Amino acid sequence: MENLLSDYLTYLRVERGLAENTVLSYERDLKKFISFAKKSGFTSIESIQRQQIITYLLKLQGENMAPSSVTRNLASIRSFFSYLNIENLTKNDPSSDLDSPKLSKKLPKVITIDEVEDLLQQPDETDKFGIRDRAMLEILYATGLRVSELISLDVDDVNLELGFLRCIGKGSKERIVPLGKIAISYLKIYLDNTRNKLVKTIEQKSLFVNFHGRRLTRQGFWKIVKKYANQAGIKSEITPHTLRHSFATHLLENGADLRSVQEMLGHADISTTQIYTHVTQKKLQKVHKEFHPRA
Repeated sequence: MENLLSDYLTYLRVERGLAENTVLSYERDLKKFISFAKKSGFTSIESIQRQQIITYLLKLQGENMAPSSVTRNLASIRSFFSYLNIENLTKNDPSSDLDSPKLSKKLPKVITIDEVEDLLQQPDETDKFGIRDRAMLEILYATGLRVSELISLDVDDVNLELGFLRCIGKGSKERIVPLGKIAISYLKIYLDNTRNKLVKTIEQKSLFVNFHGRRLTRQGFWKIVKKYANQAGIKSEITPHTLRHSFATHLLENGADLRSVQEMLGHADISTTQIYTHVTQKKLQKVHKEFHPRA
């Protein structure tokens, strides 16, 4: 089974050209499923039946896995069996008629403009890492980048003179995003005075580096955001994408059109961007309830 999984992952990378993070997600899901199948006494892909997949999904639910994660696991299993079927590596597809559980879309968690200001002011700008952190947070809120896009930036991806940066998003799609004057000013300070004190070699292309002079990781960035959120006393729930969600919501609240926000966020489908309109509608309902005499 492991050989078939290895072939499938190669197919995802080479033929479908999926991003490495996406491939790793498939790999994690399928390794866990194969491990379950083996422990249940199934030694070949051919021997796995529909009921075994259902039992596995029920097991995940019993572990209090989020419904969205259970759905993702089923999607990974389906995709794997579909590939095996198309390549004639198995005669049956036990996952083909399994329905995904219906999910209600969760509204993104956002923080207020005042909370964003408090968060951005937390880094110690007398410290080289504080200067780096301020530049990172300013860029994230100014551009709405995904965390993976932010940490993947190289120095050459930024054009301070024109005020834009280039990033590679999901599906290896390139997009150009405006920076804004405040983000430009903090990034200029970082590039002119600080980055050279953090990198260990002149060959290092990464825009943002860690204590060891290597590219910052998602986990490293998340620790930074969490630290400053705690320092700022922000009570709202914070996630690695909080500034991205807040970026989109604040733009729409201030009159930006949906298509422009979609383009800046790098969403392939505008329906993904539309969820932010529900956040702004929720805020309007709250204001109406608080201040309208007949609410």
